[in-house]
This record gives sequence, C-alpha cells and structure tokens, in this order.
Amino acid sequence: MLEMPVAFAFGLGAITLALISGQDLTYLAPYAFSQVNVFALLALPLFTATGVLMQSSGIANRLINFFDLAVGRTRGGLGAVTIVVSAFFGAIAGSGSSAIAAIGSIMIPKLVARGYDRGEAVALVGCSSILSLLIPPSIPMIVFSITAGISISAVFLSTIVPGLLLMCIYIVLNAILAKRNVKIQQVVTLCESLESPRHTMTDAFPALLLPVIVLGGIYSGSFTPTEAAAIAVIYTLFAGFLTKPDFSVNIAANSISKGALAAGSIIIILFFMAVMNRAMILDQVPQSIATALIGVSENRFLILAVTNILLIVIGMLVDDVSGSVIVAVVLAPVMSELGVHPVHFAAIVSVNLGLGNLTPPCAPLLYMAGQSGECQFRHYVRPTLRLLLFGHVPVVVLVTYIPQLALTLPRILLGIS
Repeated sequence: MLEMPVAFAFGLGAITLALISGQDLTYLAPYAFSQVNVFALLALPLFTATGVLMQSSGIANRLINFFDLAVGRTRGGLGAVTIVVSAFFGAIAGSGSSAIAAIGSIMIPKLVARGYDRGEAVALVGCSSILSLLIPPSIPMIVFSITAGISISAVFLSTIVPGLLLMCIYIVLNAILAKRNVKIQQVVTLCESLESPRHTMTDAFPALLLPVIVLGGIYSGSFTPTEAAAIAVIYTLFAGFLTKPDFSVNIAANSISKGALAAGSIIIILFFMAVMNRAMILDQVPQSIATALIGVSENRFLILAVTNILLIVIGMLVDDVSGSVIVAVVLAPVMSELGVHPVHFAAIVSVNLGLGNLTPPCAPLLYMAGQSGECQFRHYVRPTLRLLLFGHVPVVVLVTYIPQLALTLPRILLGIS
C-alpha cells in the first residue's frame, strides 16, 4: 500500500514477525543464508534471462509465425495460436509476466486486426499467460519447490496435465467465441505474408528444439534443472546470433542483466521468507493453522475448498513468485499435516495462484495484459471472467479433487510414492 518494493516489504514482515515472537535474528539470519545458498536457485536468473533473450532475439515472433502457419488459417485460428504459443513459451521461459511481455505486444494488435474485440484479445492473452506457470519449467514452481523442500522435477511433472487440459479448454472456448463473432475473419492473412511455409518452419526450428532439449535433458537424467537453464541461455544466445543479423553482444548483455536483476529481487524475497519460515516453525504457527482448519471441519473436501479460496486471495494480492513463497512457508506444512501429498499440493497451488493473478480487483497479470494492449479495464474484465469461469475454475476443481491429474506423471517417470 505504501509502494515499498516487494522484496523489502517481505523483509519488514519477516523481521516484525521474528521480533514479535521473540526470536533471535542472529540465529535466523544464518539459517536464511543457508536456504538461499543452494545450486538450484541458479535456475532462476538463467530461465529469466532465457525469456528476455527470446524477446530480443526474435524467437517469440518466429514461434508465432510457425503456429500461425499450423493452425491459423481457420476462423478464430489466431486466438488458438495465441493460446498455443503461450503454452510453448512456458516450456522455455516459465513466467507469466514474460509471456505477456513477449507475446501480448505482438498478438493483441494482430487479434484486433483479425476482428477480435480489443477487450477479448487482452483477456485471451492474459488468461493464456497462465499456461507459462503450468507448463514446465515454471519459475514460480522452482521457487515453491526450493522453499517447500520438494523435488523440482516432480513439481514440474505435476502441472503438465493441468496445463495441457487448460490449454485445450481455452482453445475450445476461443472456437466458440469465433463462431459467434461474425467480425472475426474466416481466413487469416499473416501466413500469406510470410515468404514460404518452408522458410517459416526452418526459421522456427531452433525455438521448437529448445524445450525438447531442456525438458528431455531433465527427465532423461542428462542434467539437472539448473544445468538445463544454463544450456537454455547458451542455446538461445547461439540461436539469436545465428538467426537475427542485428542481434548484438550489447543486446545479449542487456537481456542477461535484466534476467539477473529480476532474479535478484526473488532471492531477496526467498531470504526474508526463510527468516519468517523458521520463526513460524519455532512458534508452531503451521500447527496452529492446521488445528484451526480442522476445527472448522474435519471434512477433507471442505478443507481443500477453503484452502483454494485462500490461495486465490493470495494470488489476487501478490505476483506468482511472491505467492509461491508465501504458500510454501505458511500452507505447505499445514497441508502435509492434513495428509495432502506435497506434489499434489504444488499443482493445486499453481492452478490457484494463476487464477488469483487474473481475478479482479487486484489481478497483477491481467492488468499487465491490459497495459500491453492499451485497453481500459472495463473493456476486458467481462471476457476475462467468462474465460476464467468456464475454463480455469473447472481445472482448479478437477486438480484439487482428482490427485491423479497431478501425481500420475511423477509416479510413472520418477517413481515417487
């Protein structure tokens, strides 16, 4: 409310909690340093830099051209392109805000030119950006995994099925919208302006290969998620210099610098939340919350419903990364005590925070999409709520009450219990 930088607001909260509970900061600070001094955290600046490099090297635009060639010639096809590219971008950069920054400025004008209402175009881009949080690698889920002490690979796998399910539902909803809106053109024009289908496919090949290398390497055991992030940066740099003539060393350096700065604020948040985490554990706060939830009802169905509402509210108030840290510190121990599988809870957190980040009145990602599309809130709030109500909310319910959607892939590929 006072417009303090988010990282320092977390610091103020953590120190205040420690002092009120009578904890010794000289004990809490070294513990917090040990929590952020881990190899896995290197993945944050590296994946963030990859997302920025994708924008500056033109890879995002080449992905759009490729998918437009594949599915864009049907009525409303460009909307489907927007959804698929957002999901694909998530398999490379892993950030909703990065997806909006890279895709929104390109796709919203094209969607409007094809006959989409500007508010509908903004809603489609904003809601599709959530796929970047679900399709691995996901930066918020890396943060959640490290903070909660869960396998990053298992958490990545837990959100794949929910992410693909949400993508398919959005594509169907977009097709219904296109069928009802007579202004949306039957045949698109973007592909016709490209030099040739073969050139478009060749141009996009480096971008299409990147998630195969990253995810294939992680799940084949060839390298860790952190090493995969490093390979992604090197690969994106190589692809940029090879395919874009005006991609210079200065542009690459600025992109990597932006990634480092963004990750730096995340690590500061993690440090202060580690302080808060230890203070809360010593003060038995998680146990008190678990007791309070059970006091409301011992019905597991009701407890999960209350937890979902709380997660949505948290997502409304803070960004995806900050929300992941708060939930990992406050609620993950509570859910563990209540018998919810940690990997299943990670998937629940992911879909709920994504919904919260798009739910008014706060909706940080939704406002970012509106700014990207230069559209007033009143024009895109209704189409956004329609997509969330008929698309995202059903996925939240399914993931919450059908654990197999989150646990099947981790159990098959990683053998988790």
